[in-house]
Formats: sequence, C-alpha cells, structure tokens
Amino acid sequence: MKKISILLLSLTALMLTSCEDFLKKEPYGQFTASMIGDSEVEGFVAAAYAGLGAHFFGNNEAFAGPSTNWIFDVRSDDALKGGGDVTMEHNIHLLEISNITSDNVSCLNKWQNNFYAIARVHQAMNAIKESTYPTKDQIIGELKLLRAYYYFDLIRVFERIPYFTETEDPNYVRIDKYSRDQIFAFIKQDIQDAYNVMPAKAVSDGRFSKYVAAALYAKVAAQTSSWGEVAQWADIVIGSKEYSLYDNYLDMSKIAFNNKKESILAIQFSTANNNASINWSNLLHATYSDGNLYGTGDDFFYASQNLADAFRTDDKGLPYLESEPSQHISASYTGNVDPRIDFTMGRINYYFRGHTYTKGWCRAYALYGEYSNKKCMIDPSSPDMVQGWPWGASPLNFCLIRYADILLLKAEAIVEMGGDMKPAIELINQVREKAKRSIDPTYSPVDLTPSIANYKVEPYDVNAEWTQEKARKAVRYERRIELAMEGHRWFDLCRWNNVVEVMNAYFKSEAEFHSYYANANMTSDETFLPTPYAEVNNSHGLYKIEE
Repeated sequence: MKKISILLLSLTALMLTSCEDFLKKEPYGQFTASMIGDSEVEGFVAAAYAGLGAHFFGNNEAFAGPSTNWIFDVRSDDALKGGGDVTMEHNIHLLEISNITSDNVSCLNKWQNNFYAIARVHQAMNAIKESTYPTKDQIIGELKLLRAYYYFDLIRVFERIPYFTETEDPNYVRIDKYSRDQIFAFIKQDIQDAYNVMPAKAVSDGRFSKYVAAALYAKVAAQTSSWGEVAQWADIVIGSKEYSLYDNYLDMSKIAFNNKKESILAIQFSTANNNASINWSNLLHATYSDGNLYGTGDDFFYASQNLADAFRTDDKGLPYLESEPSQHISASYTGNVDPRIDFTMGRINYYFRGHTYTKGWCRAYALYGEYSNKKCMIDPSSPDMVQGWPWGASPLNFCLIRYADILLLKAEAIVEMGGDMKPAIELINQVREKAKRSIDPTYSPVDLTPSIANYKVEPYDVNAEWTQEKARKAVRYERRIELAMEGHRWFDLCRWNNVVEVMNAYFKSEAEFHSYYANANMTSDETFLPTPYAEVNNSHGLYKIEE
C-alpha cells in the first residue's frame, strides 16, 4: 500500500503543473520492467480511472468543467443554472443564455480536465507496456477504453481537438491534424480493441468490462448517426443479460444500487479519506433546504418549466407528442403527470426524499423557481450522507451510461433505419413500464405525493399505426424524460441537428418564467464550445486552424 500511495502522490504532483508543462512531461520510461509490480500497476490504473472524477486541482474546476456534464443540461432546454443569482458562476450563466466566448473558464476547465485524464492514461500505458504483468494486454484494453471515453467527451463539446496517442509528443500535434470523422474513427478503434481483450465480468466494482465497451461504442455510433453500428453494439449489451431496468425509478438515487441493475459505466464516489472522492462535479447542487436538511446548500442546477411541462400525460397516460395542453405544471395544475417528474425535480408541497419540500428550500425562488435537481441527492436522513460541509455529499455513484439509455438507443436505431416500428415501441414500453411500476408511494424514501398529484403513465399500443415520424417523436420524448438532468439532453439535440431551432423556441417560451432569457439567442456557430483562449495562446500556433 505504501508503494501505491507514493505513486499516486507522484501522479497528483504532476497534475498540479500547468497544462502545457504537464503535456510535455516525459512518460514513465524510466521505469524498468522489473520495477513494475502488482502495486505499481494497480496505482497507475487507479490514477487513470480517477480522471473520471475531474478533480485535479480544486473544487471549482470539477464544478465548472464537470464529468457529469450538468453544465450542458444547462445549455439545453432542460435546466437552469440556479444558485443565488446570475452572477454566481457567471461563466455557466453565459453558457445558459448562449453567450459563448473562448475565455469562458468552463471551456478551459472542461478541456483541461479531459486532457489531464488522457495524460494519466498515456503515462499508465507507457509504464505498463514495459512490464511483465501477466494480464497487461487486458489492462491496456481498459486504458484504451478510458482514452476513448475522454476523447469522446471532448469531441462532443469542442469542434476541433488535438488527437495524440501514448507514443506521440503532444507538444507537436496541431489541432487540425485530424478531421472530426478521423477522430471518431480512432475512438471507435480503441473501443473495438478494448472489447476484444477485456473480460465479460469486470475484475472489481467500477472497473470496465467488454460490455462497458459495447455500450460506449453504441453511444459513439449514435453521435455519428451510424445506426447499424448502434443496433449491433446495443444488442451486445442487451444480449449479455448483465443488466436490467431498475425495479423502481428511485433506485438510481440509492447507494444500495451502486454498480447494480442499470449501472453500466459509473463514476465511483466515496466519503472515505475525509471526503476526498465525493462527487465534486455535483457538489453545489444540494438544495438550500429549509430545516438545514442538506446544510445550507448552494442550490445550483434547476429544471426548467419546459422540462416540467414535458411530464404531463393525457387521459391514457401517454405523452403529448402532437399538441400540448395550455396549462403548465404549477400548483393549480390538475391534469395527469408521469411519476418520473417527482423523482427528477423538487416541487413545492411535494415529498423530497421523505421530507416535505417548501419554498424555504429554494434559495432564489423569484429568479429560478422551484424545480431543484433531485437525482444526485439521497435521503438527507441517511447515515451515508455527510452532515454539514460538503453539502449533500454521499457515496452515490454517477452513471455516465445506464441500461435505459442503451435500450432507447436501440429503439432509436430501429426507427432511423426504417421498416417495422413495432420492435422500437416494445423497447420504449420497457422503460415506460418501469415508470408505471414506480407509482408506489410506500417505497422509501417517499418521493410521490398521490394526494395532490394524478400520476398516470402507460405503455404505448404497439399495434397502433406507427409511422417513422411518430415513432421518432416517441423515442426522443422518452429519452428526454427518462434521462432528464443526467447530462444527455444537449448532446441528443446536437446529434438530432435541431438544437438551434429547439433552443431559440425555448428561450422565447421560458422567458415567461425567467426574464433573463428575454434577449437570449443561439446561432449555428455556437453549438460547440470554442477552443479555450488560454490554450490557443499557449500552443505556439498549434491550435490555430490553417485555412
């Protein structure tokens, strides 16, 4: 254990250098094969996986450039920044209203967090390749999968990124060396290589398996609209029988279900070692909570009125795919709702993890309303929750990919490839059936309030007439409400090529509830975040695009 601690401290020290200096560091070539034993390998692998937490320097870098991608939900029609006012984490407020500039610190933090993580992966690769470790090929496969994830996260956010492997010196890599298509191909190849050598069962909780590789491949293929590949790799995950839908929607927010059921790729969090490995990306999302249940939380990350309204259902328990009712979700709303609304966001006078949520929980009610994020919060009465600072911290994992996501991607692939829509609707119905069986007000901690809410959700009639366009609306709707506030919505809108249209309509409608949207507008050149100004300035011309 002493060797691992020293090794991890060495890696941490490297992380505290500047980005440019860090990327110039020579890999661990000074290690000889005889020096790389079990402890050293475990230390390198642990350091590479720790990059998923995006907590290299201080808390704010993890918050502003988060691995959970909550700031991209804020860029979408699903969420508001929250907090005390628009000046708090103003950089994220600017993203929220689509005021995109290259000096926004969220651009820089997101860029650095992923490239630092890639550098850890490359250091581990170069050290382990020289070792005689008996399963080093499998370990290299894991590291390639980590690299694939970090690059995938970057290429979804930035239009151009430098791409380099463990054998290249990043100090000489131009940002336009490879096209986006080429980088996506490199990512897919890494995943394929990993899948070929990795075990079906992960060696321990939090480690990757070949089915994690398959799930990530399906996600990457969806981003490139490669629908045949999406179906192929989603089928591998589904056919593995390693995963299943939660019995109750609340299970995703219960520590007892860490690494179980729907959890495919999850960041591992812990309150051990004086809370060193908690979810720093979501640290400030604890509500202000009247009665100090979550401490005096900073109360960031609120659902929008637009998202709340998406949970309305008709008399048959189905969503409004064609036309919506005029009445918004509010205290006076008397229509039906999908129960997932009350597992996703706080509503005044409704239960919030077994406690009554009041206006006193809302730090800036007049500005941001009432719909605080619930998914990352456990029962505040639980002994697993940290009392006091850091607010609302717990060992709850964060799922980057869960099984419902893959089922819905397979359904989407069926829809986009055309033909019989029935198999797609059957997959969507599996997710809707989970929502239906979650209408259980006795499930603990209590989140449903049937005395004032009309919960109704039903599966679709698979034998109805399903055109491709209607099925497309159904699967896109289901992705929105099933995965709400989990960091997927923005990237879905981008790959559906309707993000500008959706966001400008959203700014106009949401301004009725949040006046700061009144002059917001998005243009097509604001889809991606720009290369951070500081990185361009320090690259000695490498990050300037040659026309």
